[in-house]
Amino acid sequence: MRNPEESTQSRRYLQLVLVFMLALLLTACGKTEQPPAGTAAPSSPSPAPQTADSKKTQYPLKVKDATGKEFTFDKAPQKIISVSPAETEALFAIGLGDKIVGVSDYDDYPAEAKTKPKMGGIVQPNQESIIASGAEIVFTGVSMKSESVEKLRAMNINVFKVEPKTVDDVIQNVLLYGKITDHQEQAEKVVSKMKEELKKVTDGVKTVAADQKKKVYIEFSPGWTVGKGEFMDELITLSGGVNAASDITGWKQISEEKIIQANPDVILFANDVVDDKTKKSLEQLIRERSGWGEIKAVKDNRVIGLDQNKLSRPGPRLTEGLLEMARAIYPDLVK
Repeated sequence: MRNPEESTQSRRYLQLVLVFMLALLLTACGKTEQPPAGTAAPSSPSPAPQTADSKKTQYPLKVKDATGKEFTFDKAPQKIISVSPAETEALFAIGLGDKIVGVSDYDDYPAEAKTKPKMGGIVQPNQESIIASGAEIVFTGVSMKSESVEKLRAMNINVFKVEPKTVDDVIQNVLLYGKITDHQEQAEKVVSKMKEELKKVTDGVKTVAADQKKKVYIEFSPGWTVGKGEFMDELITLSGGVNAASDITGWKQISEEKIIQANPDVILFANDVVDDKTKKSLEQLIRERSGWGEIKAVKDNRVIGLDQNKLSRPGPRLTEGLLEMARAIYPDLVK
């Protein structure tokens, strides 16, 4: 049995040890620890978010358009013309309304586009009006052929052409406009929304088995459809469908008999389109064609109209059109 004095000394020793350890801990808390040699350093904090300055375009900027022509921008253009409805929508969407000094006769979205000076058609715009505007750059899209572009360039008109074939091409064009005009942050916001809409569609239809995919026929103008190699064909694929006209390439006039043979599950058409000759709507033409009453889509009443501009303009609203298409094909999967 321990004597009382020995027990008292033991308690004092333990108290001293505890006080010493506490002092060491307090000292360590005030220092930055270095990892022992041979061990990994602790992970560094996440990088700070990009500032507004990091989003600014560095000029001079060199870029090529769809024709292969290289452009050098010494600064952001202050006077812009767009003779393509899709490009006009993209430029307005990234906040360039005050820089746009002219649009094509067909540009109607957003509403502000209707107030801009008209520069003629999308295939052959008015050269004199463009020159008189003093525009530094003219954006054009899929409707203007390369030959027409070169004719304008021969008159010292600075024409920048895009030729999107896929949804990703459209997204990249929006980002490119943002870079050219020093509106990168605004362009990224538009693209973020487009990507969200795209993901909503692809997530919704990802469970559709290959042998369960709906066969889809689309008519955007009386007697015209689209085959492989164009963005509208890709919209059908992204929506989980199979293009009934996949045996053709590009924009083509239809063979009514071939569509009957293809027997699509769903027929999509562009709303508000009226045939110049018969004055009938596109839906009327489709339903009244000889033999088309036997097509599965017609019998099941799966003939569905979509917004013609969202469907046919490869601009920032294209993914909205994609959503509408997917909902029309798979209403139970895409909400």
